[in-house]
Amino acid sequence: MTTPRLAASTAPLAALLRPAPPERTGIVHLGLGNFHRAHQAVHTAQALAHTDGPWGILGVAGRSTDVADAMREQDLRYCVLELSAHGSRAVVPAVHTGVLVAAQQTDAVLDAIAAPDTRIVTITVTERGYTYSPRTHALDVDSEPVRADLRGDAPPRTTIGQIARGLQRRARAGSGPITVLSCDNLGANGRRTRRLVREFIAELPAAERDELEPWLAESVTFPNSMVDRIVPATTDEHREAARALLGARDAVPVPAEPFSMWVLEDEFAAGRPAWEHAGALFTDDVEAYELLKLRLLNGTHSLIAYLGALDGCDTIPEAIERPFIADAARRALRDDYLPTLEVPDAIDADDYVQRLFERWANSALRHRTRQVGSDGSVKLAQRVPDPALAHLRSGRVPQQLALTVAAYLCCLAPAADAGPHAAAMSDPARDALVESSRRNGSTRSFVDDVLGGGLLGAELAGHGEFAARVAELVDLITRHGPAAAVRETTT
Repeated sequence: MTTPRLAASTAPLAALLRPAPPERTGIVHLGLGNFHRAHQAVHTAQALAHTDGPWGILGVAGRSTDVADAMREQDLRYCVLELSAHGSRAVVPAVHTGVLVAAQQTDAVLDAIAAPDTRIVTITVTERGYTYSPRTHALDVDSEPVRADLRGDAPPRTTIGQIARGLQRRARAGSGPITVLSCDNLGANGRRTRRLVREFIAELPAAERDELEPWLAESVTFPNSMVDRIVPATTDEHREAARALLGARDAVPVPAEPFSMWVLEDEFAAGRPAWEHAGALFTDDVEAYELLKLRLLNGTHSLIAYLGALDGCDTIPEAIERPFIADAARRALRDDYLPTLEVPDAIDADDYVQRLFERWANSALRHRTRQVGSDGSVKLAQRVPDPALAHLRSGRVPQQLALTVAAYLCCLAPAADAGPHAAAMSDPARDALVESSRRNGSTRSFVDDVLGGGLLGAELAGHGEFAARVAELVDLITRHGPAAAVRETTT
């Protein structure tokens, strides 16, 4: 018997978080990837199951049509596979009211942002999607995509351009206030998004700028948020697991760990779903939670991924089982990251760290080192400089932070074969790093060139003692492997 495709009529009732999508669209989400579908969509469906409201989600993919096409064919249904060693389950959010592909339907996206029913725009486009300069953290107005969006002679292609042009259309239509909510791993992500949108508007012709800036200040809020859930890429194994759990074929299931956390500022200009009934925490101190997650989870996750890839590990659970990698992770947390944080009162640091190791060891997820290690040139700029500088100013070289950078460089621009998992990592800086490695005659000159070029910001580049340690560890990894480098930093 042929297994039916997941659809409104075939989704098992026991898996549904709500029986059907809301009738009205209140949220436009930019970035129809796995993370959104496993995090914000699930929290929203759970909130609406408690307190119903006009908060259906219009999901907007960037360029790829794969997820959008599959969701259309499945009546906008898909499942989230919550995977753990203790068992798995599938849930169907049923919260999306439509899907668009921005590259093909940009005008419809701008209309959706401008629609009176829309009251929130949420974003998950990864750090790369914000088109800011890694050196200055300002909008990269010299990049061709941003310049093209500013000219306005074609539909906007950048996320910031789409938001700004959508808000411009909304202001002209008199559609009322709205909130723009970044759900990406950026420190102070709300403030940063607001600054980037303002910088875009500041580059517009004077008449457009003068029209839009006062309205933006009065009618748009940009709350900070922190999101946390490990969500790997989908594989055929996940599709088979979804079929077994649902009794239906889902072309786009989303694997995820059971854990999910969302911390937000309650600064919404036109209302919001009752996310507090779906586990979300509202606080005025989101930044403390952001830093906790960016450094303890994300920063250490990067270290595990790079060391694991260099040691031949395909997945994070495989890597964290290596004693030397687990030791490096513990020391990164204890020695380099935790001393730079003010842990929120609601968090027990020891319990949080123990939970991290349990999450990393979740073998049911099969979170790949190549996925976690990709885009390190953008990710590490969010995770390494501030804690590194805090230690350097007190006269201490942070060993595991230096090791993180060294392992990253060995994955992306190796002097020797770094293995298939490192080679599979994607990174916008890979070509430049490889060229720098070839151009410079010594490891130290290579590291100085990379750091001096702004990889981790201008201030860290001025600390020669940090660059020297990174160079020493690059040489150790190249000659003797990652385990030798870890031993050097932990003895």
